[in-house]
Amino acid sequence: MEQPSARFQPGAALPAAYFTAGTSSFTEFLRAAAPEMLPGHRGSVEGRVEAPHGTTIVALTFRGGVLVAGDRRATMGNVIAQRDIEKVFVTDEYSAAGIAGTAGIAIEMVRLFAVELQHYEKIEGVPLSLDGKANRLATMLRGNLDGALMGLAVLPLFVGYDLDAPEPDRAGRIISYDVTGGRYEESAGYHAVGSGALFAKSALKKRYDPEADAETAVRTAVEALYDAADDDTATGGPDLSRGIFPVVITITADGAVRLPEEQAGAVAAAVVTGRRENPGG
Repeated sequence: MEQPSARFQPGAALPAAYFTAGTSSFTEFLRAAAPEMLPGHRGSVEGRVEAPHGTTIVALTFRGGVLVAGDRRATMGNVIAQRDIEKVFVTDEYSAAGIAGTAGIAIEMVRLFAVELQHYEKIEGVPLSLDGKANRLATMLRGNLDGALMGLAVLPLFVGYDLDAPEPDRAGRIISYDVTGGRYEESAGYHAVGSGALFAKSALKKRYDPEADAETAVRTAVEALYDAADDDTATGGPDLSRGIFPVVITITADGAVRLPEEQAGAVAAAVVTGRRENPGG
C-alpha cells in the first residue's frame, strides 16, 4: 500500500502553503504544494505503459440543452479490462465530461477538474464561464503531455449549458480536445471521441436533429453507441443480461442530471429490440 506523502502525515501541522493567499486554481496550488498528487505526475518512466483504456463517448445538442453519453467498457489490448467502468461525469451544475483514453489518469483528471471548478467558485465568489471551464481543462491536458507521449493519452469530450448564450434553446455547447490541450468548438451539434468514434459519428450524422427534445436525443445517443459497438470491438454495447447500460448526462437550464439507471436500461432495451427487427437501424 502506498504510504502518504511526508508533507501530509496525520497529526502533523499543515504546510505554510495552506495558509497563504494564492491562485484561484486548485491545480496550480497542487503543482506548488504537492505536485506528486497531479494526474500523470509519476516521475520519469521509459517506454510505453500498458493500462486500461476507455473507449467511445458521444455528445449532441438538442432544443434547450446538450447531452453526453458513454459506453461502459474498458480494454487493455485485445482484452476486456472492465465491463462496467464509468467514463461520463458531472463536473459542476452546468457542465459534464466524458473521457476516452487511459482510464485511470482520465478519471483522476476529470475528478480534479470538478474540484478545480468548485475551488474557483469558492475563492472568486462566482462560477467560471463555460469558456473559462473549457480553458481550465485544456491546461490540465497540456500538463499530461509527457504521459501522452508514453501512451497514456487522455481525450475528454466536454459539454455544458452556456448561461450567457443569447438563445436559451441553443445554449448547449460541445468542446473537444487533442492530447496537447488544443480545444475545438464542435459547431455541427454532435461529436464523438474514442475508438468507436468513426462509427458513432456516422450514426449521429444521419440521426441528429437539432430540434429534438431531450428524450429523443437520448435515444439517438444510445443508437450511436450501439452502432459503435457493432463495428468496434473495444466499445461495449448494452448488456441486458448483466444490466450494464450506457451512462447518459443531460444538461439544460435546470442543471446537469444523470439519467437514472432504470431509464437508461429502458432506452437500451428499446434499441436492442428495434435492432432485432431492423439490424441496420
